[in-house]
Amino acid sequence: MNIALFLEMAAEAAPDRIGLVCDGQRWTYAQLLAGARGAAALLRETGCTHVALLDESSEAAAMAMFGAALAGVAYVPLNYRLADADLAALIGRISPALIVGDADRVRRLCPSLENRLFDRASFVAEALAHADAAAGDGDDGEGVAIQLFTSGTTAAPKAAILRHANLVSYILGTVEFGAAPENDAALVSVPPYHIAGIAALLSSIYAMRRILLLPAFEPKAWLDLAATERASNAFVVPTMLARIIDTMDKGHRPDLSSLRAIAYGGGKMPTELIRQALDLFPQTGFTNAYGLTETSSTIALLGPEEHRAAHETDDPAVRARLGSVGRPLPTVEIEIRDEDGRALPAGEAGEIYVRGDQVSGEYRERSALDAQGWFPTRDAGYLDAEGYLFLSGRADDVIVRGGENISPGEIEDVVAAHPAIAEAAAVAIPSHEWGEAVGLIVVPRVGQAAPSDDELKEMVRARLRSSRVPERVLFADALPYNEMGKLLRREIKKLFLD
Repeated sequence: MNIALFLEMAAEAAPDRIGLVCDGQRWTYAQLLAGARGAAALLRETGCTHVALLDESSEAAAMAMFGAALAGVAYVPLNYRLADADLAALIGRISPALIVGDADRVRRLCPSLENRLFDRASFVAEALAHADAAAGDGDDGEGVAIQLFTSGTTAAPKAAILRHANLVSYILGTVEFGAAPENDAALVSVPPYHIAGIAALLSSIYAMRRILLLPAFEPKAWLDLAATERASNAFVVPTMLARIIDTMDKGHRPDLSSLRAIAYGGGKMPTELIRQALDLFPQTGFTNAYGLTETSSTIALLGPEEHRAAHETDDPAVRARLGSVGRPLPTVEIEIRDEDGRALPAGEAGEIYVRGDQVSGEYRERSALDAQGWFPTRDAGYLDAEGYLFLSGRADDVIVRGGENISPGEIEDVVAAHPAIAEAAAVAIPSHEWGEAVGLIVVPRVGQAAPSDDELKEMVRARLRSSRVPERVLFADALPYNEMGKLLRREIKKLFLD
């Protein structure tokens, strides 16, 4: 099954229903399908092997993705925030490509490569002009639908590939076709080159929910669009939610009574922040969605009822679930393993492995699946006795002090409970005595006096063990995050080397 079938089904069921809104323009499902079919015809004319997007979210992204699917080539949304040299290297790996977006930048960076370049407007116009061309064969589901470059830190980015079969498995396992009423609208503000953006398009179109695209996130614009278009659903990353709440606290509070559901993911959600959100949006159901690029998005969910139950209870075990990512989807298996690959029982921390039809675990260079089809996520965590999954960071982020493994998350949770601390991050720093020790960086709350180093160290010592006490404490105005809200620990480590 080809992912383009999702759009074809929506257009056949309700051709005149608005499927997408962006920058004030409204597109019906029939118009989006016409654009996708035209894009496929345009692709066949060019002979390009990939369709790349170097742009913010728009109707062009949807037409390019589904057009690539109909033409049987891979869709490759590129991170337009990359440095020139890094972007040029990625373009070189997919040429000859039909590239939509910043054509002038591509010409400057890759003048010798035989790519076909279109800015957003000209691509949409050409796609619609080709809409009546004969349909192609597309792909039966085994081919590559999406290729996403991972954010390489110490090596060149890997090209993660998602086949049609992976994405179809995820959508069919989590979304009911046509389930959304005509007035439902999903506000999407994540970048198009992230798996969350891909999944939002696919799931909303299959549910036949109107998609509200906000090309560049800004909290006031997000609130205004949600109110004006009567958004019923939205997806945010934790840093977005924090900025939305801050903007509302400063007095900008449009009518959000239609906002029935907010899903979040992409990074660790501070427990205090989600508690604030639950109080601020009492009519809204919150869902924590945990997943990876290589798993076609979500593999575990903490649903709205579980959020409210954990927020309102006095039972410490249930209350702690706000710090979890919920339970695995019924369609996937999750296992926790130690360093030797042995499965661990409930309550013991190790590396998270996942298996299921939606799990690709595949790169252009190689497959990362083991012989039984398990994918090592490189995330660390544990499952509790009730099957709730708790993350403790990346496996590579574990601090190894004198042979003892220390999770940064357990230290951060303790320090973030201090009333004068807005954020905290723990990282491994070099130690002559222990090999590695704990380095802690904290962001004080605005308008409050920062606690002393000794106070924070004693707080950790009282709640945890002495081995968890930070050797060094730094203070900062903000922590470094990427655009999807992931904490950049490598940047924090550099601060301790100065």
